[in-house]
Amino acid sequence: MSIETGVSLPITEQDNPRSANLSSQSAAEIVALMNEEDATVAAAVREVLGDVAAAVEQIVTRLRNGGRLFYIGTGTSGRLGVLDASECPPTFGVSPELVQGVIAGGYDACHRAVEASEDDAEAGQADLEQRGFGERDVLVGIAASGKTPYTVGAISYARSLGAFTVGLTCVPGAPITKAAELSIVPVVGPEVVTGSSRLKAGTAQKMVLNMLSTATMVQLGYVTGNRMSHLKAGNKKLRERAVRIVMAETGLDQDGATKALESASWIVAEAIKSTN
Repeated sequence: MSIETGVSLPITEQDNPRSANLSSQSAAEIVALMNEEDATVAAAVREVLGDVAAAVEQIVTRLRNGGRLFYIGTGTSGRLGVLDASECPPTFGVSPELVQGVIAGGYDACHRAVEASEDDAEAGQADLEQRGFGERDVLVGIAASGKTPYTVGAISYARSLGAFTVGLTCVPGAPITKAAELSIVPVVGPEVVTGSSRLKAGTAQKMVLNMLSTATMVQLGYVTGNRMSHLKAGNKKLRERAVRIVMAETGLDQDGATKALESASWIVAEAIKSTN
């Protein structure tokens, strides 16, 4: 096994001179420095908005034609993909099959480290095959370093099928950018804790994933104005939100909106439709 050193290190693994004395700083100094570093993330994402929008357009086209959106990654990157996918059904009322998160080591890796699994270049393909991944689908590979064998292998397999592939990384020119059809590369620089890409890189990835799923669902008609008109009202807070949405969309009062939702089994889109 060779170990990268010096300038050959990807930027996500390099030392950050601004945090060189981190271990001798006070709590106030540490959090202030982290906040200053985090403030640069949105600017890095802003630089790649054209690529994010291009990805959304392709995802929308694939989903309109019966495809699905998959996120795949390891460690923090994989967990972020699972998180974004899991939020789509309650927020937009879509099937859990439409947006799926795949993480190396399985869902157990969401709450405990299974980091060795990321070195298996063939495991990503096997995980996709298990889910019936096909040419109509989209795969977003998430890897801060952009070189994780599990994720790069999955991207290469997906592209060989004719699926649309996106590589989300924070390292320009990384292997995943060569494997994927389209790359999104917000360059956030070295981390406050050297190599801890759950920090700025993770924040950038989360921001991009938010955009990919949200803009896609808006384009597909699961949002009316800025309201979650296909919300699944599965608890008290969401039922209250559902009532407000129906009131705003239909002009009904609270009692009327509640009755419409009850008749529609608390499916917001159905309740709105029933009043038209």
